[in-house]
Amino acid sequence: MKNFEVIYLPIGVPTFHLESAEKQFRDSSELLNTLCDNVRIPAEMLLSIDKLNAFLDTCDPDLMVIQNVTFANSAYTQEILHRFRDVPIILWTLREPVIDGGRLRLNSLTGSYSAANAIRQTCKAQFEYVFGAPSEDKVIAKLRVAVRAAKLIHDMKDLKLASVGHTPQGFGFGRALDLELLNSFGVRLESIEARELIDKAKSYTDEEIEEYLSDAKNRTVGLENTPERNRKDFAKLYKAYSSYVKENGIGALASRCWPDFFTSFGTPVCTVLAILNDLGIAASCETDVFGALSMYMGMQLTGAPCFFGDPVSMDEGEGTMTFWHCGTAACSLARDDTGAVIGEHCNRHIGPTLEFGCKSAPRATIFRIGRKQDGTFRFFIDSGEILDKPQQFFGTSLVIKTDGCPDEIVTATVKAGWEPHYAVIYGDVADELETVANMLDMEVCRM
Repeated sequence: MKNFEVIYLPIGVPTFHLESAEKQFRDSSELLNTLCDNVRIPAEMLLSIDKLNAFLDTCDPDLMVIQNVTFANSAYTQEILHRFRDVPIILWTLREPVIDGGRLRLNSLTGSYSAANAIRQTCKAQFEYVFGAPSEDKVIAKLRVAVRAAKLIHDMKDLKLASVGHTPQGFGFGRALDLELLNSFGVRLESIEARELIDKAKSYTDEEIEEYLSDAKNRTVGLENTPERNRKDFAKLYKAYSSYVKENGIGALASRCWPDFFTSFGTPVCTVLAILNDLGIAASCETDVFGALSMYMGMQLTGAPCFFGDPVSMDEGEGTMTFWHCGTAACSLARDDTGAVIGEHCNRHIGPTLEFGCKSAPRATIFRIGRKQDGTFRFFIDSGEILDKPQQFFGTSLVIKTDGCPDEIVTATVKAGWEPHYAVIYGDVADELETVANMLDMEVCRM
């Protein structure tokens, strides 16, 4: 896949104060070079449509920064959109450098109105808007968020997401069609039956799984307490999933878990999914494809594993919500005082599963890609602090003090019909996720 490319389009006309415009052009170019490794900047300001078209001939953008370095009418923007209608846009208005009762130096704002009118009449998705000089903190922050969001959209076009088995009865909210993922997110969906990986696992010898068993022991606490047969069967599953992921270029995975891995194999897949998350493969259980994609997006933005689970409890007085699942959290999310403790499944009483409370974090983001009644997608986004709390229930859990009132969050999400699985992202990436939604023309519910 081609490298992510940002292009800078400083459009204008030569009848304004070019000395002021040139300084803004140089400062803006310098800023963009600090925000992106691959930004294409023209050798000079694009002060005619001919110069604009000559530069566009050299570009293959994933994000366009259209800046009215001076006033320009909408014909400039129409030329850009004629070439690249579906590319995310940042429209950047420059602040007038001097207000002294004399000449209007740039008139960037009027130019931006012309550009915005052309964009909204032509493009489906929202564009991002920035007002201010390249030295202003709010401008730098907004540009950084937009670049990170566009980079994530670019990365999703290279993602192959695997669905291992079918969703259990009553869990259809996580089911996805290959074409809807491709059309909406640029993601390719690959499907494989759970029995194929189970059969592959059954074929391995004890010698073939030694390195996987050793790796798991180094990541966890108490694996030796799991019955020998289950330890070995887990290592066989670990090898089967790991090999499948590597051989097929899988970047995220949604796996069936119950009842098959208990009834047909005799050992749960929970700890395998946990380790995949540690290895950088976003892995959800109960075949929740949109849960896996939500995790992938969080992991791409932070470079760290995400927690995947259900909202199971809230404490209005403390202002917290508890998220939990049976035992699939990444080993690296375990509290330092316990480590990634191994136990057995709370309902089936078969191991190995993971049993711990998750470590704290000063900022975190609750995120879910959901589906509306008409089949289109929406994003749920909330922020908060993950508290230093011990394990709340059998399985893996974390407690997050939300920025908003948890009672209002729970009431609003239940009444709006949001799904029961969420990614809890270690880091504050709410602005980036909201920007992704805008660029993809998806609805945002941000509490």
